[in-house]
Amino acid sequence: MKSLDLLICAELQRNARLSLNEVAERVGSSVPTVSEHVKRMEAEGIIKGYHAVIDAASAGLDVTAFIFVDIDSSTNYENFRKQCKQRSDVLEVHAITGTASHLAKVRCRTTRELEELLSAMQRWKGVTRTLTNVVLSTHKETLQLHLQENEG
Repeated sequence: MKSLDLLICAELQRNARLSLNEVAERVGSSVPTVSEHVKRMEAEGIIKGYHAVIDAASAGLDVTAFIFVDIDSSTNYENFRKQCKQRSDVLEVHAITGTASHLAKVRCRTTRELEELLSAMQRWKGVTRTLTNVVLSTHKETLQLHLQENEG
């Protein structure tokens, strides 16, 4: 990304409700230039969206867990990912190295709901094992990226 793109993204990460005029003022550019950069970054998928960050506990989602998932063959990976995308309680899915093939971050209202999710997940084609870690407390959680120019 260009230097101006990084500055714009940094401002929008801090507060996506800023007007383009405010962003332009903060990054030292014109509104039309900032508008053009934002539209291009949205079109290219660099800016993926604008979201409110909701406190999970306030929304009644008291249980957060990380589930390590073993899948018997890479031929079943796409089906697993598709199943995860269809579930609103599965927030993130990552293909990983190590002792499992995938890691899922989930949020549920209760441990009973977590148990039901695990039961469903364990029936999905190719899933051979799950290992679940329930979060006791969270001390840092962010979607903001550390943005800086590449050196060199």
